[in-house]
Amino acid sequence: MPVCVKDPCGVLCILVTYISVFYADYVVIQWVVLQTMRYSLWGAFNVVLFNTIIFLLAMAHMKAVCSDPGIVPLPQSRLDFSDIHTGSQVSLQLEDWEVCTRCETYRPPRAHHCRICKRCIRKMDHHCPWINNCVGEQNQKYFIQFLIYVSVLSGYAILLVVSSWLGDCPHCSEEVLVKQNRILHSVILVLESTLFGIFVGAILVDQIQAILTDETGVEQVQSMRMKGMLMERRPKRPRYTLMAEVCGRGHPLLWLLPCVSAPSPSRNSSSSPGGTLHQYEV
Repeated sequence: MPVCVKDPCGVLCILVTYISVFYADYVVIQWVVLQTMRYSLWGAFNVVLFNTIIFLLAMAHMKAVCSDPGIVPLPQSRLDFSDIHTGSQVSLQLEDWEVCTRCETYRPPRAHHCRICKRCIRKMDHHCPWINNCVGEQNQKYFIQFLIYVSVLSGYAILLVVSSWLGDCPHCSEEVLVKQNRILHSVILVLESTLFGIFVGAILVDQIQAILTDETGVEQVQSMRMKGMLMERRPKRPRYTLMAEVCGRGHPLLWLLPCVSAPSPSRNSSSSPGGTLHQYEV
């Protein structure tokens, strides 16, 4: 189900994201292509390619923003948590499950409570203000796609600006005001692209590492806190299997397309042992 988190910081970050992207598009078209490639097919190609990346970026971002990250459904009626201490059959069935006192419900393994979304999220990695949503089991794929496209767009913008200044420009205007504006916008775009590129690239590496190690951001923090203590380790699985679990079972090239649906939630985390949550209503 679509989500809408009323977090001012998240809304502000989304606005900053799209303002930065559309500003980059404006500079590339107005002060790079139209100034240096006005009469070249190479200019039209760069405009189409640059805006195609922006379209894919926006699609991946909106899916990451609006998709259900893997919210654990609330029970239809109040649950009696005293079953945990009675040794009943329910407590045995829920041996691998935990109780969330904030949501007042059972949650599956690897689910964690988000204080901003105020719900438990399956395989929650972290709450990201740039998508105003949690990164969880069902939208991590879109979040990674968004990071990839921002990184590619940042590098592409820097490449276009640098190449426009290094090459000859017989069609460039000789007016002082035009030259000053071109320099100003080019410098701002390079700085913006460098900062966003480094920031997003670091997050992307962290996300890929988390997938390949089969450990979410929350679990990494918990591991650091429990360093030196015996911890249950999940069996190692092939890296391709771990990536496919997040990005889908299709061909790896399809992993970059936001139009392809995210993988469905795992069976063990979407329903409780022996049935759905409503079985534990009282």
